[in-house]
Amino acid sequence: MATPTDPSRSSASKSAPSDTKPTSKNPIHAVFSLPPRFLHMYSDFITKNNHQVSQIESALRSLTYIIPGRFRDSEIASETLHSGVQLLSLYHDTVLLRALSQIPGLAPRIPSPHARYTRFWAARSSFYRRIAMLLQVVQYTELLWEMAAKRRGEKIRWRVIVLLEALKALCRLLLLRITRSRPLVTPALPEREPIPDTPAAAGDDDDGSALKELMGEDADDAELLREMNGAADKKAAHETEWTMPRTGSSLPSLPGPGDISSYLLSRVLTADDIKPATKLLSTLQGSARAAEILHILAPLLYAVTLARSKNKRSWTPWLVGLSLEYAARQLRDRRAASSASSFRTTALERDEWAKRGWAMGWWAMRGPAYDTLVKGFVGGVKRRVPGIVGGILEDYEYLWENYYYSTSG
Repeated sequence: MATPTDPSRSSASKSAPSDTKPTSKNPIHAVFSLPPRFLHMYSDFITKNNHQVSQIESALRSLTYIIPGRFRDSEIASETLHSGVQLLSLYHDTVLLRALSQIPGLAPRIPSPHARYTRFWAARSSFYRRIAMLLQVVQYTELLWEMAAKRRGEKIRWRVIVLLEALKALCRLLLLRITRSRPLVTPALPEREPIPDTPAAAGDDDDGSALKELMGEDADDAELLREMNGAADKKAAHETEWTMPRTGSSLPSLPGPGDISSYLLSRVLTADDIKPATKLLSTLQGSARAAEILHILAPLLYAVTLARSKNKRSWTPWLVGLSLEYAARQLRDRRAASSASSFRTTALERDEWAKRGWAMGWWAMRGPAYDTLVKGFVGGVKRRVPGIVGGILEDYEYLWENYYYSTSG
């Protein structure tokens, strides 16, 4: 005879798993929740110690200058360290830029035209931000890729070089299209700006406490240090702010007698400061656009010509590459001269053309030009200046002579 079941017992047995489920911890979820938590803690650390982080990055970059030639495979170890520091700095730039926008009460300051332009496009287009980030990563790691490929043979090495140059050219052409045929800027992402130590209004306690909390400072410790220092911490009359008794508003401090010119110049607005970000660079048309495309494709065509050449020290690839760069510059200058009445270069454009002009100097460090002209000069400097300078030149001479990306960006 079947025994009747107890409804309460059966319902309890059904609900038992659901009661114990919330108390059990899923190990998979715990593992995948660790990286975001650690990244958040690391971002807070970088924000609170941004000045020290910049000094550490500079020290590590300086270390890469003295590693080459010290032990076997030292050049690849040095470049691995350098690429790692550059990629880490790229992440730090993103963290500090985000933190800078979240600090209340900062003193208003005019960003550079490059910062305004790159911030605008990075905020407006996620595609621009991703392509610019990819381009930056490739530029930071290209020499390391070449060193790794060279271990597999010269044929693999030149295939990797041509592939990297094609990828960079593709990224630059995409940036040219995203920005509606505006000239490329170097770098394509905003550069780092240090977080200021003081808020805009010293009398605003809320803003000051928020900044101190973000920078990792304790209010009680700051007050104790102020009491210990006593009169040493007192600011001069021209460095303090004056609070109006009726309205409670504060007026900014006045500059010192010797800083009046720099104080006034820092508060002068130029035409570029009030322009929209899209007007900081002119839209390229006709021969000017052709010159920009030729400038983008010149490194790729030079790498292809050099890879196909049996004699890597031949003048032919070098002349082809330099001629393409010079032709692009001449097309742009001719376009500017033919339409002088309607073509006005902005400050950002002049800065970019100056950077490209200095970059053409690297052609003296490549191929037969280096062997014929510069190598003898470097040897003379090594003989006349022995010691650390001569040692660094001797170590880097190996890179200049054997690696494409040691003198090409």
